[in-house]
Amino acid sequence: MSPAWAGAAPVILVMGDSLSAAYGMAQNQGWVSLLKQRLAEHDHAMTVVNASISGETTRGGRTRLAQHLHHHTPAIVILQLGGNDGLRGIALDEMQENLAAMIRQAHAHQAQVLLVGVDLPPNYGPVFTQRFAAVYQTLAQNYTVDLVPSLLADVAENWDLMQADGIHPTAEAQPLMLDTVWAALSPQLALLHPADTAIPTH
Repeated sequence: MSPAWAGAAPVILVMGDSLSAAYGMAQNQGWVSLLKQRLAEHDHAMTVVNASISGETTRGGRTRLAQHLHHHTPAIVILQLGGNDGLRGIALDEMQENLAAMIRQAHAHQAQVLLVGVDLPPNYGPVFTQRFAAVYQTLAQNYTVDLVPSLLADVAENWDLMQADGIHPTAEAQPLMLDTVWAALSPQLALLHPADTAIPTH
């Protein structure tokens, strides 16, 4: 059975929060816009739909996902949600179930999923931050989806790459964030284009 998107330019749907919505900078500076540029540079005829909203939680993403799946029929869904749940103290069980429901919805629409996590600030304490990170690991294992453990790897610890609030990265950090996502995304792209040569890793 062919996937629903077969015969059309495959769509990558990004469901994220402010980290994917180019908070505090021009939209074309954000990592999602940079992803569009990189795909074009590698001659991938793909459409990127950025459905990220600043302040979004997993509950909000779960509510909105169905309409985007129906409208865009994505081949790949990038789920970059959970940071606001952690910052607001939303129960981790609820966060995990919301993300799990989104993964199930995406799979039901024959879309691959790339789960993208984020590290909480250290002031939330080691016990909670470890439990928070474990949510993403558990989901990746339970649903056999690819995982980016932290979108802000090599960024959050460098204050020169963070905005004044200490939570959001600067425009200068966006290429690094794209590289982090691309490392996990490129194997999925190769599955969509099996006749192509190897997808570059940068």
